[in-house]
Amino acid sequence: MASEISIEHINPFIKSTRETFHTMLACEAVRGNVAVTSQQPEDPRQILAMVGLSGRLRGMVSISFPEQTALRIVERLLGMSVEGIDETVSDAISEMANIIAGGAKADLSGEHDTPLELSLPTVVHGKGYEVEYPSGAVWVEIPFESELGGFVVRVTFAGQ
Repeated sequence: MASEISIEHINPFIKSTRETFHTMLACEAVRGNVAVTSQQPEDPRQILAMVGLSGRLRGMVSISFPEQTALRIVERLLGMSVEGIDETVSDAISEMANIIAGGAKADLSGEHDTPLELSLPTVVHGKGYEVEYPSGAVWVEIPFESELGGFVVRVTFAGQ
C-alpha cells in the first residue's frame, strides 16, 4: 500500500480542515508539524473517524480527537452541553470527518474525468479496540490545535 504522497495530495485536507473549523465552529484550526508515520496510534481516550477514498486515488483519511476535544466540538456544533461519548457525539464527529473529506475530495478531483468517491464514515471509540491497516501503509500525520482542543488528521494513499 506504500506510495509517494505529494503535497498536492495533502494540502486539500489541510485546507478543508481549516475551512470546516472556521465555517462550522467559528474557530481557527492551526496546523502543527506534518510528519510521516507507519503507525496509526490508538488511544482509548480518543474518538476516531475514518473515511475511505476510491477512484483515481485510493486511500483513507482518519481524524482522531481526544474525548474532551470531541465533546467541545459537538457542544459548539449543537449549542448544547454533552456529557460523554454517545450516539449524538459519534454522529457529529462522523459528519465532521465527512465534511473534511468531502472538501478535500472536491480539490483532489479537480478537472479529472474520473471522480473520487467517499465511503460512509466509520467512528470508533472506547477501550480495547484495534484498527488494522495494510502492512506498509504510510500515513501523513497532520496535527492541529484549536480553542476547542487538539486533534490529528491522518491521510494515506494506495500505490498509484
